[in-house]
Amino acid sequence: TQSRLQAVRYMEAFLEYIREQGYDDVRPLVAFSGTVKDPNTGFEFTEPGMNTDVVTGQPISEKQLASRFNSPDYQVLLVANKYQTGFDQPLLLAMYVDKRLDGVQAVQTLSRLNRKIPGKETPFVIDFANKSEDIYKAFKPYFDSTSLQEESDPAALERLKHELDAAQVYFWEEVVGFSNIFYKQAYQQRSSDHAAMQGFLQPSVDRFVKLDSEDKQTEFKDKLKGYVNVYSFLSQILPYADPDLERLYSFGRALLPHLPRDQDPLLHFTDEVALEYYRLRRSQAGSIDLTDGEADGVRSPTAVGTSQAKEPETPLSEVIVALNKKFATDFTEADRLFFEQIREMATSDKQIQQTALANPLDRFQLGIRKLLEEMMVARMAKNDKIVTRYMDDAEFQNTAFPLLARSIFEAIHKDKG
Repeated sequence: TQSRLQAVRYMEAFLEYIREQGYDDVRPLVAFSGTVKDPNTGFEFTEPGMNTDVVTGQPISEKQLASRFNSPDYQVLLVANKYQTGFDQPLLLAMYVDKRLDGVQAVQTLSRLNRKIPGKETPFVIDFANKSEDIYKAFKPYFDSTSLQEESDPAALERLKHELDAAQVYFWEEVVGFSNIFYKQAYQQRSSDHAAMQGFLQPSVDRFVKLDSEDKQTEFKDKLKGYVNVYSFLSQILPYADPDLERLYSFGRALLPHLPRDQDPLLHFTDEVALEYYRLRRSQAGSIDLTDGEADGVRSPTAVGTSQAKEPETPLSEVIVALNKKFATDFTEADRLFFEQIREMATSDKQIQQTALANPLDRFQLGIRKLLEEMMVARMAKNDKIVTRYMDDAEFQNTAFPLLARSIFEAIHKDKG
């Protein structure tokens, strides 16, 4: 499933359907971490609380789940972000995928079906979220033989460590102090250790924030990520004898989540548009033939740079799609052109340009809301249906405005960049 909440709702739906049909030979289990609160009901759910042992009537703990699923008492396992790797259950015969899978994650997840057992029928997958060509691309590098396109350079670790040390974001005594706690024997660990480790990390976070420019922050973070990735890969192959490399790896892994994140220019509709319904339609059935085409090979970590990936722009047609899905409206291509006209007016406005170039996105949105309303009213004759809904419906406006504002913000920065 796509989320823990969806796993909970699938479980509820399965149990209700089984009761309605009177089945007594099909029983599901659900797997998800932590506690999930359903915003519609306010109820909270845990994995053990939803899984009741058919024999004892007691909750099934997380540690017991795999072994109970291995019994003839249960036939279906509903999973959210668990059991996608390292779960060897040869009885698995079918997988129903309602989650986006890419690259190695797709290979690892679908390969849960590949375990052999006498008498097992041919496994199959029903996929509601992925295209066959994407799954083909994920599996192709590992079919028949796996070639390594470019070798990793073990000396890269030493170079990266030297450059990271020179940045003086952390001091080595902090790395050592963190490591002395992190690598304690289990019997020596105390509840206060977490706070103590945080005490060694926080000075580095403070120094990172005070670096001269965002470019230096980006450079340091990219190099630290590169160091962690390269060490994680090479340490599985090479027996490094220098304990300082391991210390910096552990310290870096703990430090990275605490460093302030870059402003994300991508538009994430999941934050602003809630999907309530979807329709199931079979788009394709059959096997994916991996013998066609040439494999690209797999890549290992080889170098670390500071370049940023080019982010795709979000077309305004997706704004129309989002509004239609959330509000059951029927806006068309003509309505999209109206938003395009508003964006063109806004990107040509000197005041809006200055606001975009001088502020991050959140402050830019605060500064242009009234200006956009005035532009819409000025063009109301062109599309009174959208403008009236926008001005009268606060929820509609709160959905459309951030999408439109982000599109204007991106267009101005692209033109001026």
